[in-house]
Amino acid sequence: MKKDLANRLREVLLNGKWIANTNLKEQITSTSWGQAMERIGSLNTIALLTFHVNYYLKGVLTVLQGGKLEIKDKYSFDMPEILSESDWFNLVNEFVSNAENFINHVENMDENLLTQPFVKEEYGSYLRNIEAQIEHSYYHLGQISLIKKLIIQRQIKN
Repeated sequence: MKKDLANRLREVLLNGKWIANTNLKEQITSTSWGQAMERIGSLNTIALLTFHVNYYLKGVLTVLQGGKLEIKDKYSFDMPEILSESDWFNLVNEFVSNAENFINHVENMDENLLTQPFVKEEYGSYLRNIEAQIEHSYYHLGQISLIKKLIIQRQIKN
């Protein structure tokens, strides 16, 4: 089970092509700083969505590493300003690093932990929270892919 979860995480986060024919790493590493910050109407920017997915990955990863759950939904879009290409690449690199660490922890965790409560009984099991990361990542991968296509179309028109 944990091997299957790790593979599903790898597909959406780092190098898969199975369901969406792309993955988050591919989308954001091929996005320039300008594209990452470009706003299309009232949609979130690619940078903000990257921060948001990374926020949850980092928070759940902390628990997988034995730490406390300290993330809060209300802060999940509180991205620090990205003022340069370097800031954007730092966010991308942090996301990739957290994704790799997250997957490694899932792959190496005790299989019995999957059915155990995640921090509190009301938060469901470890399995449910790992599956939520997969679902959440696919949701935002779709948004990022569409926003990127809209940005490219706008650039072609101009």
